[in-house]
Amino acid sequence: MSGRRRIGAGDWAIAVGVAAILLIAGLSGQHPSTKLDPLGYALLAAGGLALAARRRAPVTVLAVTGVCALGHQAVGFDVPAVAYLFAVYATMRAGHRVVTVAGSVIMLAALPLAVLASPRDWPVGEAFTQARDVLQLAWLIAAGAAGEALRQAERRADEAERTREETARRRADEERLHIARELHDSLTHQISVIKVQAEVAVHLARKRGEQVPEALLVIRQAGREAARELRATLEALRDDGESTPHGLDHVPELVERARTAGLDAKLTIGGQRLDVPAAVDRTAFRIVQESLTNVARHAAAATASVRIDYRPDALVIRVDDDGRATPDTAAVPGVGLLGMRERVTALGGHLRAAPRSEGGFSVRAELPVDRTP
Repeated sequence: MSGRRRIGAGDWAIAVGVAAILLIAGLSGQHPSTKLDPLGYALLAAGGLALAARRRAPVTVLAVTGVCALGHQAVGFDVPAVAYLFAVYATMRAGHRVVTVAGSVIMLAALPLAVLASPRDWPVGEAFTQARDVLQLAWLIAAGAAGEALRQAERRADEAERTREETARRRADEERLHIARELHDSLTHQISVIKVQAEVAVHLARKRGEQVPEALLVIRQAGREAARELRATLEALRDDGESTPHGLDHVPELVERARTAGLDAKLTIGGQRLDVPAAVDRTAFRIVQESLTNVARHAAAATASVRIDYRPDALVIRVDDDGRATPDTAAVPGVGLLGMRERVTALGGHLRAAPRSEGGFSVRAELPVDRTP
């Protein structure tokens, strides 16, 4: 993950600042003037500037700053290994504890050798003392401890956030199941009674050879639709996210069901079939479902047409019928139409539901589709 981080302005600011501090320390320090001085200054600058990539490639930066520290000591620049301490902090924060400890042990062992190799004539004892001043053990431990402490704090924060999300999801699931139980207990029995009574009344009337009242047929059909809608609602409420909700793939089933109920319904699909967001997919299904339900219940229509157009930036659904509605008929915004309008508006789309000039009713919904990859 760290390998994909971008180097920001803050990273460069810290790197340039450390490089400037190292160069100032090198310029103000006492060291023998040799032809290797340009190399020493270059190593000081390189060690500081390498810190810009400390979050992107912490292990590489640890190695580069360590080599630069050893290098400028070997050419006679007695400057503390400040860049290496920053690299230790970054590597520990990234979780590379073993690499950091191993690299630091190597640095502590190699620094006296670099001091002995410098142009200055250091006695062995003073070389070890100088190496200790260049990379003090206390500062090294402090840098590593700070990196590890921040890493643990970030890990605990991530865990706390994940726990909060899981708790919220669990509470939402519990509330959804509670609503499902309430709906089941309060509505299922009553709707079932209405449906059964209507079915029995129709059966007895036909058995006696009597004409079945139109109102009784409407009640029976409404009972069937209500039971079907309630089952779908309960399934949605009980859905744990693993089952596939109804969408555009189920629209042909709606049209076929309308045909079975006696409505001459047809489905037309225009444009190239493309994937749409899940919310648009579900809303399109609900619009067709509610529109066909309204046609069956209220329109007294003989035919209905469903057209779905796939456009580059939108999905357009249109449902027309040849019912008794006329341009002079005022559309009554029932619960179904209000529900459709709310769904479409929530997605940033537009809904038009009104009588047609040639008679009948038309529902047209345009749902925006963002295809930005």
